[in-house]
Amino acid sequence: MRRSLGGATTLGEVTKPGDPVTPVNGNRNSAVNISAAKVGLSTASVYPEATPAAFEIAAALGYDGIEVMVWNDPISQDVDQLAKLSDRFGLPILAIHAPCLVITQRVWSPDPWQRLRLAKDAAERLGATTVVVHPPFRWQREYAKGFGPGLAALSDETDVVFAVENMFPLRARGREFIPYAPHWDPTGEGFAHYTLDISHTAVSRSDTLAMAERMGDRLHHVHLGDGTGLGRDEHMVPGRGTQPCGPLLERLAQQGYASSVVVEVSTKRLRDRELREADLAEALAFARLHLATPRDLAEAR
Repeated sequence: MRRSLGGATTLGEVTKPGDPVTPVNGNRNSAVNISAAKVGLSTASVYPEATPAAFEIAAALGYDGIEVMVWNDPISQDVDQLAKLSDRFGLPILAIHAPCLVITQRVWSPDPWQRLRLAKDAAERLGATTVVVHPPFRWQREYAKGFGPGLAALSDETDVVFAVENMFPLRARGREFIPYAPHWDPTGEGFAHYTLDISHTAVSRSDTLAMAERMGDRLHHVHLGDGTGLGRDEHMVPGRGTQPCGPLLERLAQQGYASSVVVEVSTKRLRDRELREADLAEALAFARLHLATPRDLAEAR
């Protein structure tokens, strides 16, 4: 998926971390740096296809790895099957998304702490560096009460990073309900690591760049999607909504962000595999492009 002009890689192409980039027209002052961040694909992005389809598509399109959304698909819950898929397609598993959704409250265990422990164990066995976790629901009172200290204690047992994800309120008939405790915005709680989900900032009508600033160097993981600020989680292909997806990636690249950016978009309305692959290829190209930032001109000289 790379075009060239006289042997030079151009900015509009899909590049990978560490790829040499030669300035177009031989102008050394236009050189760019390619971020070391890995661009992964969430298995949720291929729904209603199952987990193996994500590995197949990601390998074909040139993604750097996979984030496994652990949910009702049995393969997403099976560490041995996931290891075989990783080996078969030559794709590392970058992250495990713990089963935190309403529909996954009994996946692996009805105990939320046991689900996090099993997510940690899966990440360790699969070589993933990150477990993505949502803030507790309000009705999970005991879990919510001890969430911060419990997560810190669990983190002390492993090198795997637990990255708490920003969520959003629910709205209906002009009223707003916060289903998470203490809040859908976890930045006020001082967690050690965060996942920034851009589709979720659209739903919450938050300032994405300001939230990234609040997360600071504790921002460890990014879910790349887009939205228009409607009252539902749209997970659009980046660039199709109103969120500053490109500016965020450019800012992170300039700051030396070197963790993972995972494409988490919805393709469930697409009729066939070809259309799904086209959207996921577009999302990958968007990420690669905006993770390539101009070098400082003085440095380039």
